[in-house]
Amino acid sequence: MSTTHDLVIRHGTIVDGTGRARFIGDVAIDDGRLTQVGGTVRGAGVEEIDASGLIVTPGFVDIHTHMDGQITWDDVLEPSVSHGVTTIVAGNCGVGFAPVSPERRQQVIELMEGVEDIPGAALTEGMTWDWVTFPEYLDVLERRRWTIDVAQQVTHGPLRVWVMGDRAIADEPPTDDEIARMAQLVAEAIECGALGFTTSRTYAHTARDGTLVPGTHAGSEELWPIAAAVAAAGGGVFEVSPLGVVGSDPDRILEEFEWMRRMSAEFGIPVSMVLNQIPTDVTLYREVLDRALEARADGAVVVPQVSARSQGLLLGFTASHAFMRRPTFKAVRDGCGGDIDAMIVQLRRTEVRAAILSETDDAPDGTLYEGIADFARHGAAIIFPMDGLDHEPTFERSIAGLAAAAGVSEMEMMYDRMLERDGRALLMAGINNYAGSGLDGVYDMLTHPASVVGLSDAGAHSNLLCDASMPTSMLVHWVRDRTRGPRLSLEAAVRMQTHETASLYRLGDRGTLEVGKRADVNVIDLDDLHLFEPEVVHDLPAGGGRLVQRASGYRATIVAGTIIRRDDTDTGARPGRLVRGPR
Repeated sequence: MSTTHDLVIRHGTIVDGTGRARFIGDVAIDDGRLTQVGGTVRGAGVEEIDASGLIVTPGFVDIHTHMDGQITWDDVLEPSVSHGVTTIVAGNCGVGFAPVSPERRQQVIELMEGVEDIPGAALTEGMTWDWVTFPEYLDVLERRRWTIDVAQQVTHGPLRVWVMGDRAIADEPPTDDEIARMAQLVAEAIECGALGFTTSRTYAHTARDGTLVPGTHAGSEELWPIAAAVAAAGGGVFEVSPLGVVGSDPDRILEEFEWMRRMSAEFGIPVSMVLNQIPTDVTLYREVLDRALEARADGAVVVPQVSARSQGLLLGFTASHAFMRRPTFKAVRDGCGGDIDAMIVQLRRTEVRAAILSETDDAPDGTLYEGIADFARHGAAIIFPMDGLDHEPTFERSIAGLAAAAGVSEMEMMYDRMLERDGRALLMAGINNYAGSGLDGVYDMLTHPASVVGLSDAGAHSNLLCDASMPTSMLVHWVRDRTRGPRLSLEAAVRMQTHETASLYRLGDRGTLEVGKRADVNVIDLDDLHLFEPEVVHDLPAGGGRLVQRASGYRATIVAGTIIRRDDTDTGARPGRLVRGPR
């Protein structure tokens, strides 16, 4: 008697996410689950994929996104879906949209806009706002359908505002009753499906008006009852963006680590902290990672989230850049009324170029991210043209190196390189994770046994970066193309962004290709996998713009047994659902 399967993937090189060596075989899928992995599948599939010469992996699990608003209006969930991601976790860094009363909606929009650079107009236009409490927010998401699965965490900022009102915005300490109320609401959120609680303590995270994220200065008297509530309600991750994470006051990172270690040991919950290699202390990350590993002997699970790439900014005339506060540039930009092509025509004029290069900056006027102009003027040694998408360019290819070789000023070189590609050329500024103009520190972070890969910030930083393409970078740069140091094995790179990320958030039904697991699968042409240069697109509500980086080489992406993308193209299928926590 012949057997028919819903879907069969044949002759692929299976990299199952466990870390074991790749092997050739077939995969069978029925009712959204894996029913055979390896060997030869007997019987036909209603649909079949010939994966000869291709790799077959679990779908990638991205644990650090900021799609909290986007998931209420968008069913495709670009850019994550085009990079093999099949599950995202939102609600990171203490910013989100629930709970929120109607009169506070604009307040939390401005907080998200300031912290994560998501256009406020897009959030205002796109979000449905058919919830008030956090459980209602999850119920709204439960009714939605996407290409991929979505999970949520409860966030400190809106929680504090809900309980404390304007006193939370002023970052005043809560009363005992207010702390008890916050802990109660966190427990309620965990019980109804939140995967964890998140908070921000870095001074880099501010609203549009410069106000710090509510809870930035929260002490143990506030955080400990919340951690206790997470544990009592069934457990979850306590995620933190700590002080010192972006390079200011680096010694605070070690102080922050100590309370996170104590918290994890006391309550038996994992604490996940953002970690970078910062330019003010390029070896500090290693001390944090080693302490995290040592702490496990005491029962503390502190898991630093690390990036797979240099963490910085993208600069260009279509984004932010060194000349944005110069009078002539501002006059040209405003006079062109948003017409990029007309602006570039003007910027190419000899007299306009000369005027802009000769001017000094106007005083700051509160424009979002205008401080980038100051950085770009002095950071030419770590600013690189994105020629050929080299993930690891040397100093000689920096703006400073190119200017010296050409005998021109750094600002001239920067101006002229941004005019390339019809004025759409972008420059990469490697602020964090790029000591010595290289990624050896990133390799060290990725391969350390205490770390987990994260920090894609998918859905955020619309005009600054597009690290949602990190899963593709892991395969293209770290597995296939790197020449300036050791590479990752294919097995390790897949495990890092499947089994390891899923396990941290107790998503035990996914992350590996094993019989009985969810059929979240990628079929990838590794030899032909390609990242395109970042570009600005205007596809957000209200015409909002954002940076995106596209890829090719994903022959199929499958969610719960349904093919959602074929040859890098959306199939129109929407099997993605809300993922609620184990409780």
